[in-house]
Amino acid sequence: MKVVAKHWQCIKSCGACCRLAPEERPEALEVLNQEQLQTYLKMVQSDGWCRHYDSVTKDCRIYETRPDFCRVELMPALFGIEEKDSDMFAINCCRQQIRSIYGGKSKVLRRFESSIRKAKKNNG
Repeated sequence: MKVVAKHWQCIKSCGACCRLAPEERPEALEVLNQEQLQTYLKMVQSDGWCRHYDSVTKDCRIYETRPDFCRVELMPALFGIEEKDSDMFAINCCRQQIRSIYGGKSKVLRRFESSIRKAKKNNG
């Protein structure tokens, strides 16, 4: 199952999802199978960020080949979320992660919220 991306969309130069610190994301670790968990833990650097994260550009250096658990469109299936709820689940996951990394009044969160509003306006 993929996200019914009616309103959710990734925003450029955010990178909040690249903060992989296991102690900050226990709910994510719980849904991964053993192989995914091993890959996840190998990706985490000592500072909690993914080793493939470019902190200057705030982009993923392996975006096209990133693991399945790094793909927001596949997350609802990992968490057992129904397809009809997948768009809101993805939006809420991103909101939560952006707030925890950049803060509730950050430019990144404002850009994300703006992208959601535009998508709602354009897609109904």
